[in-house]
Amino acid sequence: MRKRLLSFRYAFRGIGHACSEPNFRIHIAAALTASFLGFLLDISRPEWCAVLLCFAAVMSAEAMNSAVEKLTDLVSPGHHETAGQIKDMAAGAVLISAIMAAAVGCVVFLPRLGELLR
Repeated sequence: MRKRLLSFRYAFRGIGHACSEPNFRIHIAAALTASFLGFLLDISRPEWCAVLLCFAAVMSAEAMNSAVEKLTDLVSPGHHETAGQIKDMAAGAVLISAIMAAAVGCVVFLPRLGELLR
C-alpha cells in the first residue's frame, strides 16, 4: 500500500515539474480560457466531455514531450541527428493534439459565439 501511495506522490511531483515548463503554462492558459468560454456560453455535458478530453490529451502530450526532451538531453548531450528527430517527433505529437483540440474548440464554441454576436 505504501508503494502505491508513493507512486501518487511521484506523479504529482511530475505534474509540478511539467507546470514549470513554459509551453505547459501556455496550455493551462488555453484550458482556462476555454473553461471560461464554456461557462459563459453554457455548453452541454457532452461538449464539456469533449473539451475536458482535449485538455487531457494536450497536457499529457506536452508533459510527455518535456520528459522526452529532458531524457534525450541526458543521454545525448551533444548534437545528434537522431536525438533531434526524436525531439521533433515528440513536439509533433503535441502539435497534433493541439490542432485537434482547436478543431474541437471551433466545433463547440464558434456556433455559440456566432449566436451571441447576432
